[in-house]
Amino acid sequence: MTPENQKHALYLLKQLISAQSGGETAVQKLVSKHLQAAGCTVDMLEYEPAMVPLVNEFAAHRTSSTKPRIAVIGTLKGSSELPSITVFAHPDSEPHSDIDRWRHAPFSGKVFDGRVHGWGVADDLAGCAAGLAAMADIASSEVCVGDLVFASTPSKNHARGVSALFHSGHRTDAALYLHPAESGIGMQEIKAVTAGQMEFEVSIKGRPPDTTEPSHTAFSHLGQNPVDKAFLIYRALKALNEARASRVSYPAIEALVGRATNLHVSSIAVTGTTELSRIPESCVVGGATSFPPGERLADVQHEIEHALKQANDADEWLSENPAKIKWISGVTGSEVPEDHPLFIAASQAIERVTGVSPRVNPMHSASDIRNPMIQAGIPCIGLGCLGGNLSQNGATDEWVDEEDFKRMASVVALVIRNWAVA
Repeated sequence: MTPENQKHALYLLKQLISAQSGGETAVQKLVSKHLQAAGCTVDMLEYEPAMVPLVNEFAAHRTSSTKPRIAVIGTLKGSSELPSITVFAHPDSEPHSDIDRWRHAPFSGKVFDGRVHGWGVADDLAGCAAGLAAMADIASSEVCVGDLVFASTPSKNHARGVSALFHSGHRTDAALYLHPAESGIGMQEIKAVTAGQMEFEVSIKGRPPDTTEPSHTAFSHLGQNPVDKAFLIYRALKALNEARASRVSYPAIEALVGRATNLHVSSIAVTGTTELSRIPESCVVGGATSFPPGERLADVQHEIEHALKQANDADEWLSENPAKIKWISGVTGSEVPEDHPLFIAASQAIERVTGVSPRVNPMHSASDIRNPMIQAGIPCIGLGCLGGNLSQNGATDEWVDEEDFKRMASVVALVIRNWAVA
C-alpha cells in the first residue's frame, strides 16, 4: 500500500470515529458509502440475532441481542480461478458513557503523541477502516485476485453478525478478522488460535431457621446457610480445575501461562435478604472456564456437571436439595495451523511490512476468528494494530497507534494479494 493510500486509511478511520457519535447505524451508513465508492456491490443483510443458528455455541436469552441488526457486505468480483476471501470487522461499540472523563474529544479522531483517539477506535473502528482501505487499494490496482468481500458485522452482546453472514449462504475460501490487538503487541502477532469459554451460575437453596425473630444469629445453627454450601461447591470446582489442568494439554497456551485450561469462581451472591443478621434463602455461585481447541464443549459441560453432582451427593442437605447449574454462554475453541496457506500469507505480509516475523497469540478466548471456522468450516485468522484504553474495560481515551494502524492497512491489502496466489 502506497503512503498515499495509507493516508486514505487514516482519513477513513477519522471519519468513522466522527460517525460514531451517531452510533452503529451512522457507522454502517458510512461503511456502505465507502464500499460503493470503491466500486463494490453492496448488500444489506438484515437479521435477528436470536434466530441465527448456533453450532457448538450457546447463549442464555438474557445475554443475547434481540433487536434486528444489519450487516453491510461489499463485494469485489474477481477471478473464479483464484482463492476468495472475506475480510470482516465489527462496527458496534460500547454504549457511550463517561465521555466527560475523556481528555480528548471522543468523536474527533484527534492524534496526540502518535495515537489516534476515539470512542470505539480500538474496538473495532480501526478494523473497519483498515478493511475499507484495503478494498479501495485492491480495487484501484491492476492486481488479479479472487472474489473479495468486506463485511461490517455487528458483534457485541452476542449480535452474531458474522455467523448470520455465513448462515445466509455466504461462502469464501478463507476469512480474515480485523481487530486491534488486546495483548499490547499489535502487528507483531497473528490470532490463529482461540480457546473455548463457558460461563455458568450455580443456584444453591438454603433454609432460614424457624423463628419469627428478626435476627437469625442466635438460631442460625437450626437453619441451612446456603453460603456454607457455596464453599462446598467452590471446593469441588477448584478440585476439578486442578485435575483438568494436570491432564488437558495444549502446548502453545501452556508455553505462555503454564496451563491449557482454567476454571474459576468469580462471584458468590446471596438472595432473599440484605440483613447481615439473617440467613439468606439462597445463594448463586458464578464462574467461567476456558478450554483449548480440540475439547468439545459438551464434554467440558459434562465434567462440571459431574463434579457438581458429586458435591451434592456428599452433603446431606444438598443431596435432598441439589445445587443446580445454569449455563449462561459458551463457545468452542478453534485454530489454524502455522503451515496453513492462510497463515503463511499473513505471516509473509506482516514480515514484509513490519520487518518482524509475527508470533501466534493463543490467549484470546472466544475470539471472533472462531465463527467462520465453527459455523461454516472456513479457515480464519485475525490481526490488528496496537491499541489500548478500551472503553469496554472501563478506561477512557481509547486509542490506536497511528503508524501501526497504517501498517495494519498495508498488511491487510498484502494478505489479500498473497492469498490470491496461495
